[in-house]
Amino acid sequence: MTTHADRTDTQSAQRSVAFADDATLSEISGHLGHLTASARQRTANYSRHAAQLWDQLGERLATGKLARPGLVMLGYEAFGGRNRRRALDLACAFELLHNALIIHDDIIDRDFLRRGAPTISAVYRDEASGYGRSRTDAEHVGNSAALIAGDLLLTEAIKVAARAAAGLDNEEQVEACFFQAIEQAGAGELEDLLYSLHPHPATTADVLHMEELKTAAYSFQLPLQAGALLAGADALQAQLLGAIGSKLGVAYQVIDDVLGTFGDPQDTGKPVDSDLREFKSTILLSLAAENPGFAVLLQEFRAGNVAAQEVRQAMAEQDAEAFARQLARQLCTSATRSAAFLRLPEDAQYRLHHCTRLILERSW
Repeated sequence: MTTHADRTDTQSAQRSVAFADDATLSEISGHLGHLTASARQRTANYSRHAAQLWDQLGERLATGKLARPGLVMLGYEAFGGRNRRRALDLACAFELLHNALIIHDDIIDRDFLRRGAPTISAVYRDEASGYGRSRTDAEHVGNSAALIAGDLLLTEAIKVAARAAAGLDNEEQVEACFFQAIEQAGAGELEDLLYSLHPHPATTADVLHMEELKTAAYSFQLPLQAGALLAGADALQAQLLGAIGSKLGVAYQVIDDVLGTFGDPQDTGKPVDSDLREFKSTILLSLAAENPGFAVLLQEFRAGNVAAQEVRQAMAEQDAEAFARQLARQLCTSATRSAAFLRLPEDAQYRLHHCTRLILERSW
Protein backbone atom coordinates (compact mmCIF):
# COMPACT_ATOMS: atom_id res chain seq x y z
CA MET A 1 0.00 0.00 0.00
CA THR A 2 1.34 3.47 -0.86
CA THR A 3 2.69 5.33 2.18
CA HIS A 4 2.62 9.04 2.94
CA ALA A 5 6.36 9.15 2.21
CA ASP A 6 5.77 7.54 -1.18
CA ARG A 7 3.13 10.16 -1.95
CA THR A 8 5.49 12.95 -0.91
CA ASP A 9 8.23 11.65 -3.22
CA THR A 10 5.76 11.34 -6.07
CA GLN A 11 4.44 14.81 -5.37
CA SER A 12 7.96 16.27 -5.59
CA ALA A 13 8.34 14.71 -9.03
CA GLN A 14 5.04 16.24 -10.07
CA ARG A 15 5.84 19.83 -9.15
CA SER A 16 7.15 20.75 -12.57
CA VAL A 17 3.93 19.62 -14.25
CA ALA A 18 1.13 20.37 -11.81
CA PHE A 19 -1.15 23.42 -12.10
CA ALA A 20 -0.83 24.41 -8.43
CA ASP A 21 1.87 25.45 -5.97
CA ASP A 22 3.64 22.99 -3.68
CA ALA A 23 1.55 23.77 -0.61
CA THR A 24 -1.70 23.27 -2.49
CA LEU A 25 -0.43 20.04 -4.03
CA SER A 26 0.41 18.77 -0.56
CA GLU A 27 -3.10 19.60 0.69
CA ILE A 28 -4.73 17.90 -2.29
CA SER A 29 -2.53 14.82 -1.99
CA GLY A 30 -3.23 14.48 1.72
CA HIS A 31 -6.98 14.91 1.30
CA LEU A 32 -7.06 12.43 -1.57
CA GLY A 33 -5.17 9.92 0.53
CA HIS A 34 -7.68 10.40 3.35
CA LEU A 35 -10.62 9.83 1.01
CA THR A 36 -9.21 6.63 -0.46
CA ALA A 37 -8.15 5.30 2.96
CA SER A 38 -11.68 5.93 4.26
CA ALA A 39 -13.19 4.12 1.27
CA ARG A 40 -10.86 1.18 1.83
CA GLN A 41 -11.73 1.02 5.52
CA ARG A 42 -15.47 1.04 4.80
CA THR A 43 -15.26 -1.72 2.23
CA ALA A 44 -12.96 -3.86 4.39
CA ASN A 45 -15.91 -4.33 6.73
CA TYR A 46 -17.74 -6.38 4.14
CA SER A 47 -15.34 -7.37 1.33
CA ARG A 48 -11.68 -8.32 1.43
CA HIS A 49 -11.45 -8.19 -2.35
CA ALA A 50 -13.04 -4.75 -2.58
CA ALA A 51 -10.59 -3.46 0.04
CA GLN A 52 -7.71 -4.85 -2.02
CA LEU A 53 -9.10 -3.09 -5.07
CA TRP A 54 -9.12 0.19 -3.16
CA ASP A 55 -5.46 -0.47 -2.30
CA GLN A 56 -4.77 -0.63 -6.03
CA LEU A 57 -6.75 2.54 -6.63
CA GLY A 58 -5.03 4.38 -3.81
CA GLU A 59 -1.62 3.60 -5.29
CA ARG A 60 -2.66 4.99 -8.67
CA LEU A 61 -4.30 8.07 -7.25
CA ALA A 62 -1.07 8.84 -5.39
CA THR A 63 0.91 9.03 -8.65
CA GLY A 64 -1.31 11.43 -10.62
CA LYS A 65 -0.25 14.89 -11.79
CA LEU A 66 -3.21 16.47 -9.94
CA ALA A 67 -3.85 18.88 -12.81
CA ARG A 68 -7.63 18.94 -12.44
CA PRO A 69 -7.64 19.50 -8.66
CA GLY A 70 -5.09 22.25 -9.18
CA LEU A 71 -7.42 23.99 -11.63
CA VAL A 72 -10.36 23.70 -9.22
CA MET A 73 -8.25 25.43 -6.58
CA LEU A 74 -7.15 28.08 -9.10
CA GLY A 75 -10.76 28.90 -9.96
CA TYR A 76 -11.72 28.89 -6.27
CA GLU A 77 -8.88 31.15 -5.19
CA ALA A 78 -9.32 33.52 -8.16
CA PHE A 79 -12.73 34.47 -6.78
CA GLY A 80 -11.75 34.71 -3.13
CA GLY A 81 -12.96 31.36 -1.79
CA ARG A 82 -12.18 30.80 1.89
CA ASN A 83 -13.61 27.39 2.87
CA ARG A 84 -10.63 25.13 2.24
CA ARG A 85 -12.40 21.88 3.13
CA ARG A 86 -15.12 22.45 0.55
CA ALA A 87 -12.55 23.35 -2.10
CA LEU A 88 -10.44 20.27 -1.40
CA ASP A 89 -13.50 18.03 -1.58
CA LEU A 90 -14.44 19.44 -4.98
CA ALA A 91 -10.85 19.31 -6.20
CA CYS A 92 -10.48 15.65 -5.19
CA ALA A 93 -13.87 14.82 -6.71
CA PHE A 94 -12.50 15.84 -10.11
CA GLU A 95 -9.40 13.72 -9.56
CA LEU A 96 -11.53 10.70 -8.63
CA LEU A 97 -13.63 11.32 -11.74
CA HIS A 98 -10.50 11.56 -13.89
CA ASN A 99 -9.18 8.24 -12.64
CA ALA A 100 -12.55 6.57 -13.20
CA LEU A 101 -12.57 7.82 -16.77
CA ILE A 102 -9.01 6.76 -17.59
CA ILE A 103 -9.64 3.28 -16.19
CA HIS A 104 -12.66 2.95 -18.46
CA ASP A 105 -10.70 4.52 -21.33
CA ASP A 106 -7.99 1.87 -20.99
CA ILE A 107 -10.66 -0.82 -21.31
CA ILE A 108 -12.04 0.81 -24.46
CA ASP A 109 -8.57 1.25 -25.97
CA ARG A 110 -7.43 -2.23 -24.90
CA ASP A 111 -4.39 -0.71 -23.23
CA PHE A 112 -2.66 -2.53 -20.39
CA LEU A 113 -0.04 0.12 -19.66
CA ARG A 114 -0.67 3.53 -18.07
CA ARG A 115 1.93 5.97 -16.71
CA GLY A 116 4.57 3.33 -17.39
CA ALA A 117 2.90 0.81 -15.08
CA PRO A 118 0.37 -2.03 -15.51
CA THR A 119 -3.25 -0.89 -15.50
CA ILE A 120 -5.91 -2.26 -13.18
CA SER A 121 -6.97 -4.48 -16.08
CA ALA A 122 -3.43 -5.82 -16.40
CA VAL A 123 -3.13 -6.60 -12.68
CA TYR A 124 -6.30 -8.69 -12.60
CA ARG A 125 -5.59 -10.19 -16.04
CA ASP A 126 -2.26 -11.46 -14.74
CA GLU A 127 -3.91 -12.82 -11.61
CA ALA A 128 -6.38 -14.74 -13.77
CA SER A 129 -3.52 -16.03 -15.93
CA GLY A 130 -1.88 -17.29 -12.76
CA TYR A 131 -4.96 -19.43 -12.17
CA GLY A 132 -4.50 -20.98 -15.61
CA ARG A 133 -7.17 -19.03 -17.51
CA SER A 134 -6.75 -18.56 -21.24
CA ARG A 135 -5.55 -15.21 -22.56
CA THR A 136 -9.05 -14.27 -23.71
CA ASP A 137 -10.65 -15.22 -20.40
CA ALA A 138 -7.87 -13.54 -18.40
CA GLU A 139 -8.30 -10.28 -20.31
CA HIS A 140 -12.05 -10.47 -19.72
CA VAL A 141 -11.46 -10.85 -15.98
CA GLY A 142 -9.04 -7.93 -16.01
CA ASN A 143 -11.38 -5.64 -17.91
CA SER A 144 -14.31 -6.66 -15.72
CA ALA A 145 -12.40 -5.78 -12.55
CA ALA A 146 -11.35 -2.46 -14.11
CA LEU A 147 -14.95 -1.67 -15.04
CA ILE A 148 -15.96 -2.21 -11.42
CA ALA A 149 -13.03 -0.08 -10.23
CA GLY A 150 -14.06 2.80 -12.47
CA ASP A 151 -17.64 2.58 -11.24
CA LEU A 152 -16.50 2.70 -7.62
CA LEU A 153 -14.39 5.79 -8.26
CA LEU A 154 -17.21 7.49 -10.14
CA THR A 155 -19.62 6.86 -7.26
CA GLU A 156 -17.12 8.22 -4.75
CA ALA A 157 -16.50 11.27 -6.94
CA ILE A 158 -20.21 12.14 -7.11
CA LYS A 159 -20.60 11.71 -3.35
CA VAL A 160 -17.61 13.95 -2.54
CA ALA A 161 -18.64 16.63 -5.06
CA ALA A 162 -22.15 16.75 -3.58
CA ARG A 163 -20.69 17.15 -0.09
CA ALA A 164 -18.50 20.05 -1.26
CA ALA A 165 -21.51 22.11 -2.36
CA ALA A 166 -24.03 20.98 0.26
CA GLY A 167 -25.96 23.85 1.82
CA LEU A 168 -24.61 26.63 -0.42
CA ASP A 169 -26.96 29.07 -2.12
CA ASN A 170 -25.64 27.91 -5.51
CA GLU A 171 -25.43 24.23 -4.57
CA GLU A 172 -27.37 23.18 -7.67
CA GLN A 173 -25.10 25.18 -9.97
CA VAL A 174 -21.94 23.58 -8.58
CA GLU A 175 -23.43 20.09 -8.78
CA ALA A 176 -24.73 20.73 -12.31
CA CYS A 177 -21.21 21.73 -13.31
CA PHE A 178 -19.79 18.46 -11.99
CA PHE A 179 -22.51 16.38 -13.63
CA GLN A 180 -21.87 18.22 -16.90
CA ALA A 181 -18.26 17.07 -16.67
CA ILE A 182 -19.40 13.44 -16.48
CA GLU A 183 -21.97 13.80 -19.26
CA GLN A 184 -19.67 15.56 -21.71
CA ALA A 185 -16.78 13.19 -21.07
CA GLY A 186 -19.11 10.28 -21.84
CA ALA A 187 -20.38 11.95 -25.01
CA GLY A 188 -16.84 12.66 -26.19
CA GLU A 189 -15.73 9.11 -25.48
CA LEU A 190 -18.67 7.78 -27.47
CA GLU A 191 -17.86 10.04 -30.43
CA ASP A 192 -14.22 8.94 -30.26
CA LEU A 193 -15.29 5.30 -30.31
CA LEU A 194 -17.76 5.63 -33.17
CA TYR A 195 -15.44 7.74 -35.32
CA SER A 196 -13.02 4.79 -35.25
CA LEU A 197 -15.60 2.75 -37.19
CA HIS A 198 -15.59 5.12 -40.16
CA PRO A 199 -13.42 4.30 -43.19
CA HIS A 200 -11.90 7.80 -43.08
CA PRO A 201 -10.82 9.96 -40.12
CA ALA A 202 -13.29 12.55 -38.90
CA THR A 203 -12.81 16.11 -40.12
CA THR A 204 -10.58 18.46 -38.17
CA ALA A 205 -13.63 20.39 -36.93
CA ASP A 206 -15.30 17.18 -35.72
CA VAL A 207 -12.11 16.00 -33.99
CA LEU A 208 -11.70 19.32 -32.19
CA HIS A 209 -15.33 19.19 -31.02
CA MET A 210 -14.87 15.61 -29.83
CA GLU A 211 -11.72 16.58 -27.93
CA GLU A 212 -13.53 19.53 -26.39
CA LEU A 213 -16.13 17.12 -25.02
CA LYS A 214 -13.89 14.20 -24.15
CA THR A 215 -10.99 16.02 -22.50
CA ALA A 216 -11.29 19.81 -22.33
CA ALA A 217 -14.64 19.89 -20.52
CA TYR A 218 -13.90 17.69 -17.51
CA SER A 219 -10.15 18.36 -17.38
CA PHE A 220 -9.98 22.15 -17.72
CA GLN A 221 -13.23 24.00 -18.40
CA LEU A 222 -15.42 22.57 -15.65
CA PRO A 223 -12.80 22.29 -12.87
CA LEU A 224 -12.10 26.02 -13.28
CA GLN A 225 -15.80 26.83 -13.61
CA ALA A 226 -16.89 24.70 -10.66
CA GLY A 227 -14.13 26.11 -8.45
CA ALA A 228 -15.22 29.66 -9.29
CA LEU A 229 -18.86 28.85 -8.56
CA LEU A 230 -17.95 27.23 -5.25
CA ALA A 231 -16.16 30.45 -4.28
CA GLY A 232 -19.26 32.52 -5.05
CA ALA A 233 -18.57 33.81 -8.57
CA ASP A 234 -21.68 34.64 -10.55
CA ALA A 235 -22.70 32.33 -13.38
CA LEU A 236 -21.33 34.57 -16.16
CA GLN A 237 -17.94 35.03 -14.49
CA ALA A 238 -17.63 31.28 -13.97
CA GLN A 239 -18.66 30.58 -17.54
CA LEU A 240 -16.07 33.01 -18.93
CA LEU A 241 -13.35 31.36 -16.83
CA GLY A 242 -14.57 27.98 -18.05
CA ALA A 243 -14.28 29.14 -21.67
CA ILE A 244 -10.61 29.92 -21.04
CA GLY A 245 -10.20 26.43 -19.65
CA SER A 246 -11.87 24.90 -22.69
CA LYS A 247 -9.23 26.40 -25.00
CA LEU A 248 -6.46 25.17 -22.74
CA GLY A 249 -8.06 21.74 -22.61
CA VAL A 250 -8.29 21.36 -26.37
CA ALA A 251 -4.65 22.47 -26.65
CA TYR A 252 -3.74 19.85 -24.04
CA GLN A 253 -5.50 17.11 -26.02
CA VAL A 254 -3.90 18.23 -29.29
CA ILE A 255 -0.47 17.85 -27.67
CA ASP A 256 -1.63 14.51 -26.26
CA ASP A 257 -2.43 13.39 -29.81
CA VAL A 258 1.08 14.41 -30.88
CA LEU A 259 2.71 12.51 -28.01
CA GLY A 260 0.46 9.51 -28.62
CA THR A 261 1.99 9.14 -32.08
CA PHE A 262 5.43 10.78 -31.95
CA GLY A 263 6.23 10.76 -28.23
CA ASP A 264 8.74 8.63 -26.35
CA PRO A 265 6.98 5.74 -24.56
CA GLN A 266 9.55 6.09 -21.77
CA ASP A 267 8.14 9.56 -21.08
CA THR A 268 4.46 9.06 -21.93
CA GLY A 269 4.10 5.62 -20.37
CA LYS A 270 1.99 4.49 -23.34
CA PRO A 271 2.79 2.74 -26.64
CA VAL A 272 3.03 5.00 -29.71
CA ASP A 273 0.86 2.77 -31.88
CA SER A 274 -2.22 2.71 -29.61
CA ASP A 275 -4.15 5.47 -31.40
CA LEU A 276 -3.31 4.05 -34.83
CA ARG A 277 -4.12 0.50 -33.75
CA GLU A 278 -7.56 1.59 -32.57
CA PHE A 279 -8.11 3.74 -35.72
CA LYS A 280 -8.62 6.81 -33.52
CA SER A 281 -9.52 10.05 -35.29
CA THR A 282 -6.78 12.26 -33.86
CA ILE A 283 -5.98 15.79 -34.97
CA LEU A 284 -2.87 14.41 -36.69
CA LEU A 285 -4.84 11.97 -38.80
CA SER A 286 -7.52 14.51 -39.67
CA LEU A 287 -4.90 17.00 -40.85
CA ALA A 288 -2.90 14.43 -42.80
CA ALA A 289 -6.01 12.85 -44.36
CA GLU A 290 -6.67 16.10 -46.23
CA ASN A 291 -3.97 14.80 -48.60
CA PRO A 292 -5.53 12.19 -50.96
CA GLY A 293 -2.33 10.14 -51.02
CA PHE A 294 -2.30 9.79 -47.27
CA ALA A 295 -5.97 8.77 -47.26
CA VAL A 296 -5.08 5.86 -49.56
CA LEU A 297 -2.13 4.89 -47.33
CA LEU A 298 -4.40 4.92 -44.29
CA GLN A 299 -6.86 2.59 -46.00
CA GLU A 300 -4.00 0.20 -46.71
CA PHE A 301 -2.94 0.36 -43.06
CA ARG A 302 -6.44 -0.45 -41.90
CA ALA A 303 -6.50 -3.38 -44.31
CA GLY A 304 -3.34 -4.70 -42.66
CA ASN A 305 -1.09 -4.06 -45.65
CA VAL A 306 0.99 -1.21 -44.20
CA ALA A 307 2.91 -0.92 -40.92
CA ALA A 308 2.12 1.76 -38.35
CA GLN A 309 5.65 3.17 -38.73
CA GLU A 310 4.96 3.93 -42.40
CA VAL A 311 1.82 5.86 -41.44
CA ARG A 312 3.76 7.85 -38.84
CA GLN A 313 6.46 8.61 -41.39
CA ALA A 314 3.87 9.89 -43.86
CA MET A 315 2.37 12.15 -41.19
CA ALA A 316 5.83 13.47 -40.37
CA GLU A 317 6.54 14.23 -44.03
CA GLN A 318 3.34 16.28 -44.19
CA ASP A 319 4.33 18.27 -41.08
CA ALA A 320 1.21 17.11 -39.27
CA GLU A 321 3.00 17.42 -35.93
CA ALA A 322 4.12 20.99 -36.67
CA PHE A 323 0.59 22.02 -37.68
CA ALA A 324 -0.86 20.42 -34.55
CA ARG A 325 1.62 22.15 -32.27
CA GLN A 326 0.91 25.49 -33.95
CA LEU A 327 -2.81 24.97 -33.35
CA ALA A 328 -2.12 24.27 -29.66
CA ARG A 329 -0.04 27.46 -29.41
CA GLN A 330 -2.84 29.51 -30.96
CA LEU A 331 -5.38 28.10 -28.51
CA CYS A 332 -3.12 28.84 -25.54
CA THR A 333 -2.47 32.40 -26.74
CA SER A 334 -6.20 33.00 -27.11
CA ALA A 335 -6.81 31.59 -23.61
CA THR A 336 -4.27 33.85 -21.90
CA ARG A 337 -5.59 36.92 -23.71
CA SER A 338 -9.08 36.04 -22.50
CA ALA A 339 -7.76 35.73 -18.94
CA ALA A 340 -6.44 39.28 -19.14
CA PHE A 341 -9.75 40.48 -20.55
CA LEU A 342 -11.61 38.87 -17.64
CA ARG A 343 -9.33 40.85 -15.30
CA LEU A 344 -8.57 37.92 -13.06
CA PRO A 345 -6.23 38.56 -10.12
CA GLU A 346 -2.58 38.78 -11.13
CA ASP A 347 -1.69 35.47 -9.45
CA ALA A 348 -4.47 33.64 -11.31
CA GLN A 349 -3.32 35.12 -14.63
CA TYR A 350 0.25 34.05 -13.88
CA ARG A 351 -0.87 30.52 -13.09
CA LEU A 352 -2.89 30.31 -16.30
CA HIS A 353 0.17 31.47 -18.25
CA HIS A 354 2.10 28.75 -16.41
CA CYS A 355 -0.52 26.24 -17.54
CA THR A 356 0.12 27.15 -21.17
CA ARG A 357 3.84 26.53 -20.79
CA LEU A 358 3.23 23.16 -19.18
CA ILE A 359 0.83 22.19 -21.94
CA LEU A 360 3.05 23.22 -24.83
CA GLU A 361 6.36 21.98 -23.44
CA ARG A 362 5.29 18.68 -21.93
CA SER A 363 6.66 15.34 -23.09
CA TRP A 364 4.46 13.15 -20.83
